[in-house]
Amino acid sequence: MTQYARAVVLLSGGLDSATTLAMARDEGFDCYTMAVHYGQRHRVELDASRALSEAMGAQEHRELDVSAIGAFGGSALTDQAVAVPETRSEGIPVTYVPARNTLFLSIALGWAEVLNARAIFIGVNAVDYSGYPDCRPAFIEAFRGLAAVATKAGVEGQPTEIRAPLIDMTKAEIIRAGSALGVDYARTISCYQPDADGRACGRCDACYLRRQGFEEAGVPDPTRYIPASR
Repeated sequence: MTQYARAVVLLSGGLDSATTLAMARDEGFDCYTMAVHYGQRHRVELDASRALSEAMGAQEHRELDVSAIGAFGGSALTDQAVAVPETRSEGIPVTYVPARNTLFLSIALGWAEVLNARAIFIGVNAVDYSGYPDCRPAFIEAFRGLAAVATKAGVEGQPTEIRAPLIDMTKAEIIRAGSALGVDYARTISCYQPDADGRACGRCDACYLRRQGFEEAGVPDPTRYIPASR
């Protein structure tokens, strides 16, 4: 890889995407970060994304508004009438947002082509989030095929790489890797229903996986929880 090649990094403001950004930067990429407002319950994660991008030395940060997809409903993350579950669930959870990662990668692919970026990094993980269809290796592989035929770069034989470095890692492994790269996890927000100050509920599935990950990694959990939420 040529030193200082460009990469687009999808940065949600959460633990996984912050680790992914650190990995891309560690490989020598000039990183351009993208956050997407898709109608999620709170914008604190978008604020966290911007702050992380700046703190971690990204070249540029973009926030895209596709909040219209939230009006479709169908997910506890976008529909206030659907409660965020506070127990672990089997199968595809109600927190799945239909076609979210397909949309995110498609937008990132367009920006990557304009930037002449070599890669797109996305922090999907199939171990902890196996209930989500668009966090699985089969989805990433299918999108790689799409990128190869849907863009000028792909048709000319230089398709943008779709990189998912966390795909087979446990949450503890992700935290250890990010800690070694200097990620400040106190800046990240993983909770599905944080309050307006960015404090985590401590009860949703994302909080459970995050807390368990820090415990298994042997790393102090810097998460700010709502009092009495644990």
